[in-house]
Amino acid sequence: QVQLVESGGGLVQAGGSLRLSCAASGRTFSSYAMGWFRQAPGKEREFVAAISKSGGMTMYADAVKGRFTISRDNAKNTVYLQMNNLNPEDTAVYYCAASSRAIRVTRIVSLYDYWGQGTQVSVSS
Repeated sequence: QVQLVESGGGLVQAGGSLRLSCAASGRTFSSYAMGWFRQAPGKEREFVAAISKSGGMTMYADAVKGRFTISRDNAKNTVYLQMNNLNPEDTAVYYCAASSRAIRVTRIVSLYDYWGQGTQVSVSS
């Protein structure tokens, strides 16, 4: 069992930056590939970024490539999402998730076993 708790969301102006954190419980954090997803009102949950167990491989959605960076610190049981040059289209609830079944990284929602409660990111124009 893994519990995930996101933090770092908030309100920011367009062009600004935020850094999301996701703290995981348990001693097996390094056994999980991690991902960030987001869900805007009236829309389906969508993939944002993923990182492999060791942190050596990452994957990004086209919409955030070049602006967002995913990283992890296995010693701190934490995964991060650095978000730069934010725009109003990035407004959503952001969720972190843990996958025990991903070979390295995955954008497939159903392959993630555990989810956090989400943190709101709002970007004003």
